[in-house]
Parts: sequence; structure tokens; C-alpha cells
Amino acid sequence: MAGSSHGHTPAAWTGVIIAFIGFCVAGVFMVAANPLGFWAGMGVVLIGGVVGLAMKAAGLGMPKESAELTAARARAGQAQTS
Repeated sequence: MAGSSHGHTPAAWTGVIIAFIGFCVAGVFMVAANPLGFWAGMGVVLIGGVVGLAMKAAGLGMPKESAELTAARARAGQAQTS
């Protein structure tokens, strides 16, 4: 897993940071018993997901692997354990 660099893209980092900020905002307003602020924070969490997907669509995420590359990686892993 460590060698796959899963999630180390600008799209992933930006989406997660925005969602984390929304989570923190929602948490603060939950403790403050303010439902409007809580739902605003939940909206920011959703915006983080949308921004991450939009950035991935713009080419800032990781491309999907082809079936050939996946099969080659599986064969290489089996050869190392044999």
C-alpha cells in the first residue's frame, strides 16, 4: 500500500482539508446547540467532496489503472512471495 501513493494528489488534499474544516465547524456548532451552524458545517463537508471530484475531473487526481497494469502488479507481487 505504501508504494501506491494513494491519495497524494492536489484533488485529494484539497477535498479532505475542506471537508475537515466543515467537520470542525459542524462540531463547534453542535456543542453550541446551534442547528443552523451545524448544517452549514455539513454543507461545507459536502462542498469538500464536490471540490475534490471537480479537481479530479480537471486532471489533478490520480488516473485509474488499466487492467493490464493491475494484472502485472499482481504477478509481480506473487513472484516476490514465491
